[in-house]
Amino acid sequence: MNAFPVEKPTLTDEKMARSGLKAFFKVAELWGLNPQQQKTLLGVQPQSTFYKYKNLDVKKLPKDTLERISYVLGIFKALQILLPNEKSSDEWVKKPNSAPIFGGGSALDRMLSGNVGDLYEVRKYLDAQRGGWS
Repeated sequence: MNAFPVEKPTLTDEKMARSGLKAFFKVAELWGLNPQQQKTLLGVQPQSTFYKYKNLDVKKLPKDTLERISYVLGIFKALQILLPNEKSSDEWVKKPNSAPIFGGGSALDRMLSGNVGDLYEVRKYLDAQRGGWS
């Protein structure tokens, strides 16, 4: 038995912010999102804040922004699992969908409402489709 506990490495706020934003902007690029759509998904209003994020010029992100990024990355991952064809998975978010939560619109339409709860609902829907959450 080790007399000295081993500390687990942790991400600093800055590393977490930069890593999360880098991943978010890569997904946004793959999905073909314009800057306004990206701002909405991030929950960011000021143009200056958005461009700071885009340039990874951050020390820490608000909890709401981290939550939004987490949902977007979870949606992306779930789509990669459900639709292994990269083009199909990236296009899915923009296609009309007859599932009741989308009402004939696309998942992106739902996510662009501006409410973090809608990101959660899309994530929950996809996780249920792959046998995760119910």
